[in-house]
Amino acid sequence: MGPADDGLATPHGRLERILPLPVTLDSAGVSRASTSDPSTVVPPRAHSLSHSLRPRHLAMIAIGGVIGAGLFVGSSVAIATVGPAVIVTYLLTGLLVLLIMRMLGEMAVAMPHVRSFTEFTRVALDNCAGFSVGWLYWYFWVIVIPVEAIAGAEIIRAWLPLPAWQIGAGLMVLMTSVNLLSARAYGEFEFWFASIKVAAIVVFIAVLVIHALGQQLAGVSVFANLVDHGGFAPRGLLAVPAAVTTVIFSMNGAEIVTVAAAESEQPARAVANMTSTIINRVLMFYVGSVFMILVTLPWSSVVPGRSPFTLALDTIHIPFASTIMGTIILTAVLSCLNSAFYVASRVLFVLAEHGDAPHWLVRTNRRRVPHRAVLLASLVGFAGVFTAIVSPNRVFAFLVNASGAVIAVVYLAIAVSQVRWRRKHEQAGDLAPSLPMWGFPWLSYAAIGGMTLVLITMAVTPSLSAEFWASAVSISVVLVAYFVRRSRQTR
Repeated sequence: MGPADDGLATPHGRLERILPLPVTLDSAGVSRASTSDPSTVVPPRAHSLSHSLRPRHLAMIAIGGVIGAGLFVGSSVAIATVGPAVIVTYLLTGLLVLLIMRMLGEMAVAMPHVRSFTEFTRVALDNCAGFSVGWLYWYFWVIVIPVEAIAGAEIIRAWLPLPAWQIGAGLMVLMTSVNLLSARAYGEFEFWFASIKVAAIVVFIAVLVIHALGQQLAGVSVFANLVDHGGFAPRGLLAVPAAVTTVIFSMNGAEIVTVAAAESEQPARAVANMTSTIINRVLMFYVGSVFMILVTLPWSSVVPGRSPFTLALDTIHIPFASTIMGTIILTAVLSCLNSAFYVASRVLFVLAEHGDAPHWLVRTNRRRVPHRAVLLASLVGFAGVFTAIVSPNRVFAFLVNASGAVIAVVYLAIAVSQVRWRRKHEQAGDLAPSLPMWGFPWLSYAAIGGMTLVLITMAVTPSLSAEFWASAVSISVVLVAYFVRRSRQTR
């Protein structure tokens, strides 16, 4: 997760159909009745989720998932690190995310009955992978909850002089209530949050384009800022791919729609649309906006942790730029907070269905919301806020760092799972997937290599190594938990 406020840098995402017998999926993702291994058996769906999300909700969830504070504020770190060549970094990162999402899309369309994409690792690899990826992804999002609540509180404090913990608690109560109400309530809030973010970026780009055209007509070179301050790559060419490690964490969230799609009438269509349009979103929202920022002002004037969007608007003398961008960044923070509650609760619900989490979490209320999973996510979030108050630089910083590399590990697991699943699919003589991965297996291998390089770069980069090794601790804890659980089951 990137920084989340203007001037504030936060530290540092049932495999069965309804059948009369418990079922598992075989190696090719085909449902089969089973009563054998207790670690693979899934109980009948006595408590099913709703199908109340509409296509318009899913469309904006997919768009909003990749637009967050990581763009509005976090892009400042990438620009200051690379210079104008960061445009190429965003293109490379967008390509890598596109490949991962296409791989995810292939499996999601082939197995629309799977409620959480984390379960693809169980289908393709084994129960250990399903357990580990599910819990790691849950951990990532429950840590996002206090991080975003605190970030939102710091923004609001500029307008409302109250203690940050009170505002943060209020934001968490609000989003807990929304997610307890219904899946449709989550979708409706996310629809409007995403609409505001999209409209803001479109207007932002349009304003800067108009300003650039005016400068050109006045005889001022529009592209001077791209080359006049140390050249296009002032930090060197190696800084361009190295910064992918920084940028990729601002683009996570596109996969959220595959979780939300399980509560819609046409999940396969929603996922297919996501994989086919993500490149357009990356080009417009990330590359387009960052390009116009770099055209408008010298890259050397960008301060890490301070929104370059605000700086660009100030440069062309747009009144109330700071207030405008503060409102938009707050919208991005609330959107992320809303999604964090939703994703964490659904992933935990699926884990509980498989016996990988306490069975009492497999309960829904009359609106078919997994209310116990939502409340547990809220409880952990409040504990995180409390930890941030009493030990912000030690305990809370470690908890946040311990989630830092998790999303990269999850993406790597998706890529490995797709290769494994596709091989099994072909060996079984099944028809080709309806949404096949491009250039299989070579582009799949390229995605695996790219995510592996991201993790290696984190390990050897001084500013990121703490996150890598703290994340290694969280991964180790999850693996130990799995083997302890398995040993108890086999006694």
